[in-house]
Amino acid sequence: MAELRIHPKKIQENIKSLSNYFAKHDIEWSLITKVFSGDKEFLKNVLTPNVIEQINSVGDSRLSSLKNLKEVNPDIRTIYIKPPAKIYADELVKYADISLNSSFSTIEALNNAAKKANKTHDIIIMIELGELREGIERDQILEFYEKVFNFSNIEVIGIGSNLGCMYGVEPTYDKLLQLALYKQLISSKFNVKLPFISGGTSITLPLLESGTIPKGINHFRVGEAAFFGLSPLKNERFLDLHTDTFDFFPNIIELEEKKIVPDGIISDASIGHTIRFDDDMKSHKSFKAILDFGLLDVDQHDLSTKDDGISFVGVTSDMIVLDIGDNKTEDGVIKYQTGDKVHLTPNYMAVARLLGSKFIDKKYV
Repeated sequence: MAELRIHPKKIQENIKSLSNYFAKHDIEWSLITKVFSGDKEFLKNVLTPNVIEQINSVGDSRLSSLKNLKEVNPDIRTIYIKPPAKIYADELVKYADISLNSSFSTIEALNNAAKKANKTHDIIIMIELGELREGIERDQILEFYEKVFNFSNIEVIGIGSNLGCMYGVEPTYDKLLQLALYKQLISSKFNVKLPFISGGTSITLPLLESGTIPKGINHFRVGEAAFFGLSPLKNERFLDLHTDTFDFFPNIIELEEKKIVPDGIISDASIGHTIRFDDDMKSHKSFKAILDFGLLDVDQHDLSTKDDGISFVGVTSDMIVLDIGDNKTEDGVIKYQTGDKVHLTPNYMAVARLLGSKFIDKKYV
């Protein structure tokens, strides 16, 4: 099978570097591990006690993942990073110490679940700042907080927002300043202290580095920078973090010189795509390599290669076809043979899908 190779030591070094970096800026942070879908092997290999000792909490967007986190390390502080479904309130209180919320009825259900469990559940209230994803409207903040404040088993530990995930709204200074001002407004109105303003993610890191983040933004939720060394704002390396943390090696299961243009009447392919070819290409040939993974495992657009002579030309559910030209180096040496592995680099979405595929081998190296 195709193989995803994971470099835990490099990931651990990234996590430690970020912990030290945030500590210098007096910022707490949550490590978001959803790319690993709660994989226990990952949790054991990467989230060792010495690595997570400076982390406020470890987060995920799936309850099954938080359950695995607690099974591997019962003492780990967990955070559920999307508004929970009300029906799972009991499970959420059991496996998540903190959750992000934007629905009053759900928080009410969490309060009842926490009361039954004889515990207090911490929440961060999410505020809508323009991304049009989760978050209460800004003109409802005081009314919403006042109602939530009266729950017996709910502790509001902060407010937060999510930017850059759905529409790509950038977390600018002005956007984050609004969040800081809302925190001051709540604190003044109700004479309460909110420990956290959770306004930072991997996309916000460049603002922190340049010193253009408002004072008061003191909690970050970071995944991509920790595991890939990148800030997605411009898809650039952050600090000196490792970016070579994952490698994908599919196998060549066939390699033949074939025509470039298909022969026959072209209609919608089995997975619903077609392609047009110029008539003058009908006589041309090139070497085609078939690899042992397909669209069910990962989208080829989320993979890249350092070999400029390779291009993706076709995909089916369980196979990918590469065009490798004349299959020779500049010195005339044969580059690939059937049975060889091809080195591809997966991005965040590719790794998330590959880790979730039972048809891909995973190896920690």
